[in-house]
Amino acid sequence: MTAQKRKIEHLEICLQENVDAQHNYWDDILFEHNALPEVDYDEISLETTFLGKKLEMPLIITAITGGISEAQKINERLAIAAEKFGIGFGVGSQRPCFDGGDTASYEVVKQHKIPVKIANIGAPQLVQQKKGKALSIEDARHAMDMINADFLAIHLNFLQEVVQREGDKNAKGCLARIKEFSLQLPVIAKETGAGISPKVAQKLKGAGVRAIDISGLSGTSFAKVEQYRAVKQKDYIHAMLGTTLGEWGIPSPVCVLKSRVKGMPMIASGGIRNGLDIARAIALGADVAGIAKTVLKPAFTSQQKLEAKLEVIREELKAVMFLLGVKNIEELKKIPCIIVGRTKEYLEE
Repeated sequence: MTAQKRKIEHLEICLQENVDAQHNYWDDILFEHNALPEVDYDEISLETTFLGKKLEMPLIITAITGGISEAQKINERLAIAAEKFGIGFGVGSQRPCFDGGDTASYEVVKQHKIPVKIANIGAPQLVQQKKGKALSIEDARHAMDMINADFLAIHLNFLQEVVQREGDKNAKGCLARIKEFSLQLPVIAKETGAGISPKVAQKLKGAGVRAIDISGLSGTSFAKVEQYRAVKQKDYIHAMLGTTLGEWGIPSPVCVLKSRVKGMPMIASGGIRNGLDIARAIALGADVAGIAKTVLKPAFTSQQKLEAKLEVIREELKAVMFLLGVKNIEELKKIPCIIVGRTKEYLEE
């Protein structure tokens, strides 16, 4: 099956099926209410800087889709919104472009002045697999040029690959290749829903990546996405793999707390649903938050629905900051959190 066909199936499943983790670990992160906030709501600033780029809000729309005609309108709407709200935007995997796929769904992003643009290729495709050749640094440059990207995300989606019937399951040499790419390109290492451990974060720091996107367990499980595909294909083995590994991963808040590496910025994604979750992520230690599925359905529906959703998220974040008595993102980073439930149990174990 081609990468383009898989893209269509992935998009349909994420729009139509419940592929979320059973428990969203961000709900285990609580704040102490400040009954006397002593700040003027209208003076609260959401501005921040990420990798030298100014954002109007500490938020990046992380990889969603691309490579198919159906994705062009979605990416165009997301790009328009990212420009309007002054937030970052990363396109979905550009692998289809190296498999004869649609490029217009990515190139549409080029037309918009987005403060942080992130191209996207997969770590499994950096090494030799059974089919196809490994991507080169020139291929990565081409992916970046396609959208005038500031950074290149190299995604670590081995959970998805091992459940996927056609998955690329050779991981030998990936770290060395990431280091090779990082020497010449501004690389962000990105997980896709299973999280980044402290040990791996240190390895990525040593490889020279500019930042990590922890994308932990809490939101979309691509093991579950592949499970739906396998059931449709009557593939019993991979359907059972998806069932068994559907809750595999490190909870997103745990990744933020445990995998922070000095001098390496962090994007907290995986289950971010609203402005409260963004505040939780920032207070725990992330530099910015990342959302994907939260804006997928609105983006699929209309520009108006998408922008309305982002307006709500912005006001939610501002409201939380008001109720905590902080007037900017730097002050939010200093607010202590109360950790309860399954996240507390995980950390204690």
